Amino acid sequence: MTTPPRVVALYLPQFHPIPENDAWWEPSFTEWTNVTKAKPLYRGHEQPNLPSELGFYDLRVAEVREKQAQLARDYGVSAFCYYHYWFGNGKRLLERPFNEVLASGKPDFPFMLCWANQTWSGVWHGLSGRVLAEQTYPGKEDEAKHFATLLPAFKDPRYLRVDGKPVFMVYAPMEMPDTKAFTAHWRALALEAGLPGMHFLAEHPNPHWDAQAHGFDAFVLKPSFMRRRSWVPWSQPWKKISGKILDLRGMPSRFDYAKSMSYFLPQDTAPNAILCVLPNWDNTPRSGARGVVLENATPETFATALDRALANSKPQADGQSMLFIKSWNEWGEGNHLEPNRKYGRRYLEVLRDRLGFKPD
Repeated sequence: MTTPPRVVALYLPQFHPIPENDAWWEPSFTEWTNVTKAKPLYRGHEQPNLPSELGFYDLRVAEVREKQAQLARDYGVSAFCYYHYWFGNGKRLLERPFNEVLASGKPDFPFMLCWANQTWSGVWHGLSGRVLAEQTYPGKEDEAKHFATLLPAFKDPRYLRVDGKPVFMVYAPMEMPDTKAFTAHWRALALEAGLPGMHFLAEHPNPHWDAQAHGFDAFVLKPSFMRRRSWVPWSQPWKKISGKILDLRGMPSRFDYAKSMSYFLPQDTAPNAILCVLPNWDNTPRSGARGVVLENATPETFATALDRALANSKPQADGQSMLFIKSWNEWGEGNHLEPNRKYGRRYLEVLRDRLGFKPD
């Protein structure tokens, strides 16, 4: 591959307190609350996993966001993909960090948005059956309001584009009542607003999913193992993994990173599939014994995964390929590029080296 792909790192905004989390969990709750409480659940389990140079930051602080962007820029990340929460009827959560990025014009670093369109439930956090914030789809009027709310972002010169069109991703497309109607509506609204259109992505676990049949231009291949306890990869026989699934002893599900690579980075995918590389994964800080651990995840295995993804990346509509990294900072899932106390910047250094990236 002569031209490196645009590397987009998913970005979690839950590192500042909000009234809802205070009420649901405890005063001043953030993602760091789970991270710092984590403990080893079996022999050899490496917890807690703690940040190094950026520390236990608060995303309300502009200097923190600048440091994150500078790190990303220096090591070859092309853009952040901020998770965006819109529950219907104007209900939003965790919007403050991105709103401040948009209003301030800083950091001067590319971005896009992913609509994390799922109901917030306590099932994975010890509040089984409790709905915290319900995802709803009230109809076209709400879709128009949603679009109007995001239009200033879409028009921002930092916004990531394909063929001039803002890139917008939907996290759970199959939970929407009608994806084709939604994408058609927003494409029309974009043209009315003076944009050349929209470039729609979705996340989906099927490597051969027909994104265009559902109104999307392309899709990001979602790692199969992320179905947690019910995980049955699309191509792996049940008998091979039955002994790995959560058992009565209350142990998390455990999978070897290298052996799982062929499932979350398959070589045979649809032409418009965009690969997504995991640096690491251990969501037991959030989910405890219900969680999933990718064992033997190191900068070296990440390098192998990047090589595999780069060799199989496909161009988008404008001829340049994209590659997603999950994630920049999902510390509660043990899933991040940000430096930690064990490896420092090694994951970032691996990314830079595999891309052949040289900062300005």
